[in-house]
Amino acid sequence: MSTHERSSLGTRFGRIAALGIFLLPWGTALGAGLGLGPMLRDLEYVPGGHERQKLDLYFPSGGEIRFHPLIIWVHGGAWLAGSKDRCPARRFVEQGYVVASINYRLSQHATFPAQIQDCKAAVRWLRANAGKYGIDPKRFGVWGASAGGHLVALLGTAGDVNDFDVGENLDVSSRVQAVCDFFGPTDFVRMSDYPSTMDHDAADSPESKLVGGAVQENKEKVQRANPITYVTKDDPPFLIVHGDKDPLVPHNQSELLLAALKQATVEVKLYTVRDGGHGGFQDPNVPALVTEFFARHLNPL
Repeated sequence: MSTHERSSLGTRFGRIAALGIFLLPWGTALGAGLGLGPMLRDLEYVPGGHERQKLDLYFPSGGEIRFHPLIIWVHGGAWLAGSKDRCPARRFVEQGYVVASINYRLSQHATFPAQIQDCKAAVRWLRANAGKYGIDPKRFGVWGASAGGHLVALLGTAGDVNDFDVGENLDVSSRVQAVCDFFGPTDFVRMSDYPSTMDHDAADSPESKLVGGAVQENKEKVQRANPITYVTKDDPPFLIVHGDKDPLVPHNQSELLLAALKQATVEVKLYTVRDGGHGGFQDPNVPALVTEFFARHLNPL
């Protein structure tokens, strides 16, 4: 789809939304559908920005016309790799959610805080354009794994940190209403406290590349990238999932976040996958927990 076509589509959505009706160009109503509907690819959440500052949108098919809650998927990949193209959150479309999958600048493009700035820019763009796409701007959830887990945790705790809000749509909030964090790193200087197959303190570790220098020599930068730094009592509810035998991101990273959120009286649950590694969980409780968490806090219709 060309830039002109996407612009025309956005205009059409805006006009139709004003009438309280949401129709995609394929002639399908946006509603509480029970199946995968159409999708829009490579929408620029920073107009004219970096090639990575784009997102995809997935819609329910058919059903009653409503505003839908939104789940935003943030991919992992050690802040060095990964893509929005593989989006496990797509399954939620069948349950009445709109799903967004975002790319963001990687550490070879820009060091922190570029990654959280991009995530916040995507949230603001989606909220600013919610009416065009049949999204309820008051029901935004985020889900991410590994590096994506780190970034969604930051979206949850640093929603009120204006330093990370740059660019357009600054009159729109970047706060979210629910956070599902799959084994995201938190305190980089504590990662080497536990056994790992990676030397997280090395100058070429993913964490060091993210902050622009060896983590133990850049503790102020590490603190700025730590979701725990920004925890306050008004943070949204968290579901944290982590394997107790994760060889890359030690389980203590989620334990530290859990303790901070509990101390601030934020609603939080840490589910430990017994004998679980770095994702690829076979525990049938995990998908059920994620489904119940978003259903309880985003209330799909």
